[in-house]
Amino acid sequence: MRNGLQTGITTADLVMRGGRVHTMDGARTVAQALAVSGGTILRTGTDAEVAPLVGPGTRVVELRGRSLIPGINDSHLHGAWLGTMWPDTLMAQLAAAAPTGGGPDHPGGGHRHDAHGHDGHGHDGHGHDHAGEGPALAALTTPAERRRAILRTGDLLASLGVTSYTEPGLGPGEDAGPTGCFSSAVLHEYAALAAEGLLRARVTALLLFGLLDGASSATDLLRGLAGFRAPAEVPGWFRVAGVKIFADGIPPMGSAWSEEPYADGGHGALLVDGADAGEREVNLRSMIRAAHAAGHQIGVHATGSRTTRVVTGAFAEARATDGRDGRHYLIHGDVVHPATLAAMAAAGVGLNTQPGIAAATAPMLAGALGPDALAHAWPVRDALTAGVPLCLSSDAPVLAPDWRAGVAAAATRAGADGTAGGRGQRLALDEALYAYTVAPARQDGAERWKGTLEAGKVADLCLLGADLRDVDPGALPEVPVAMTVVDGRVVHEV
Repeated sequence: MRNGLQTGITTADLVMRGGRVHTMDGARTVAQALAVSGGTILRTGTDAEVAPLVGPGTRVVELRGRSLIPGINDSHLHGAWLGTMWPDTLMAQLAAAAPTGGGPDHPGGGHRHDAHGHDGHGHDGHGHDHAGEGPALAALTTPAERRRAILRTGDLLASLGVTSYTEPGLGPGEDAGPTGCFSSAVLHEYAALAAEGLLRARVTALLLFGLLDGASSATDLLRGLAGFRAPAEVPGWFRVAGVKIFADGIPPMGSAWSEEPYADGGHGALLVDGADAGEREVNLRSMIRAAHAAGHQIGVHATGSRTTRVVTGAFAEARATDGRDGRHYLIHGDVVHPATLAAMAAAGVGLNTQPGIAAATAPMLAGALGPDALAHAWPVRDALTAGVPLCLSSDAPVLAPDWRAGVAAAATRAGADGTAGGRGQRLALDEALYAYTVAPARQDGAERWKGTLEAGKVADLCLLGADLRDVDPGALPEVPVAMTVVDGRVVHEV
């Protein structure tokens, strides 16, 4: 590189000029133009600085003041499952089934298969019941069906400006699952599509050695770590980064392990196997140590305040064994106390949460744990203040995979009825965008080559139909995605 330009390259394949290029670099630089060649960003700068890169074969896109941002990285999205359900979502099923305010067991990450029954700790599962009516019954039983579902999701995400996503839990723990959406066969289908060059978004995956939203055991995890062979990485397009563990359920079902008592005086329990609370905690900690020792990144579904505290401590203990920053993170983090946030920051533990779920389900959480629990519910502002790496995501198909709605929810904390909860946890627009672009690239261990619009990084771009300076964050879902570029290739354009 010299002056942001690859040596020997004199013209660009694509130049976008005359707009607001939000590079999301460390200085939050806003440029005017950007040039791309061979899937890589050559230069960002003023129109005049980029003009020499325009040649006879260059496609020039006039931005006309519109905003160009890095491609969106939805860091917690069930792609194969989304492909079977869309345009339906679990939240839509919630609204249709319970118009008076009831809801699914966990609209924020729960999708238990009814075939799994009880979790063994005296309470039912904590997610949407696939044995019920509706599109959630769709099953992936053949290679063609798996491929079709993944490709359908790719088309949908391209239309939304999403260029990367994380499949948070695929593997042998779900090989007997009734939908087939989370099996190791899906994992291998992703690898095959990536090798064939057919993916329209980059995919990071976590392995699953227990049941999705259900019971897990140290024995199964150790067996999986020793014996399961994940498909090989396809550089830049597909990678198995680590392991997902389900630690607990969710507050509305009384199945999150909580410091705060439920109405019946109970505190919930871990989903990990064990004869009592102490043994289950010991087993969870051993699972985290084992996965860390095997070199994996670990994402733990943890929603209750006691679970988030214990998992954070286990992450810190694992890191202390060898000093390795595994980029481990909590998934959902419905209730996280200030002391836990401080411990997360000290240990480099991230938080991956869904602002749309926070906005929509706060009354359900308050109903389960009492209104005082809302002070520590989905604490995204407090997490940033404490120095916790924060990623925002959709958990689609729980919600639609529309990051614009997620940013709006993060900025307003307004639910469907317009009522805002957790006002003190609202984020600014640029903070929310960072949590959908730069921070997920770090979670993926890929910040050196994606996540910002800087020379030398991949050309993953999202062009909006307006200037973000003119858009109220709450109105962002109304702004169209005009173009999506992945690896320098236009995959969506209107």
